[in-house]
Amino acid sequence: MSRSLGSTDLKRLHREWRRQAPGRLALLLDSVATPANVGSILRTAAALRVDDVWVCGQTADPSLPGVGKTALGSERYLTVHRTERPDQAVREVAAAGYRLVAVELAHGAEPIHATDLTGSVCLAVGHEDRGLTAAVLDAAERAVFIPQLGRIGSLNVATAASIALYEARRQAWPGA
Repeated sequence: MSRSLGSTDLKRLHREWRRQAPGRLALLLDSVATPANVGSILRTAAALRVDDVWVCGQTADPSLPGVGKTALGSERYLTVHRTERPDQAVREVAAAGYRLVAVELAHGAEPIHATDLTGSVCLAVGHEDRGLTAAVLDAAERAVFIPQLGRIGSLNVATAASIALYEARRQAWPGA
C-alpha cells in the first residue's frame, strides 16, 4: 500500500524533477485584477520554478494582503518585475531573451499541447473578463488555447495559467 511522502522524500522527489527541467520559463500578468488569482498564479509559478514574472497594467500588486493570503509566501521565490504599461513589459520580456506566447482564446490560436513551449518562453495571461491587451496580444509570437470539452467556454485565469505553466515544463521533460 502506498503512503504519503515525508518531507525528506518529498525534497528528493522534487530535486530529481528539477534536474530534468531545462529552459527558462517566465510569466506576464496583464491586468490580472483579482488578488486571489494573482496569489494563486504566483504560488503555481514558484512551484514550477518560473524564473521571471512581469506584472503590468491593473494587475493586483503582489504585496497586497489578498495576494499573500493565496500565495502563502511563495512570492519570495520569484523575481517579480513591475511595469505600468503592457507595452513596456513586452519590451522587457524580449530584452530578457524570452519568446512571448499569449494564452488567450483568440482567432488563430493553436492548441497549447501542439505548440512548442520549450527553450526560453514567457507565457502571458490577461484580465479575468477582457483577456490580454492588444499590446501584448500583438507582440506575442503566437497565441495558444487550452482545449475544453465541457459546456463552459473559458477557465479561470489562475487555472489557465497553471495548466499553461505545467504544459511548458512537461514538454521539456525526457520522453515528453
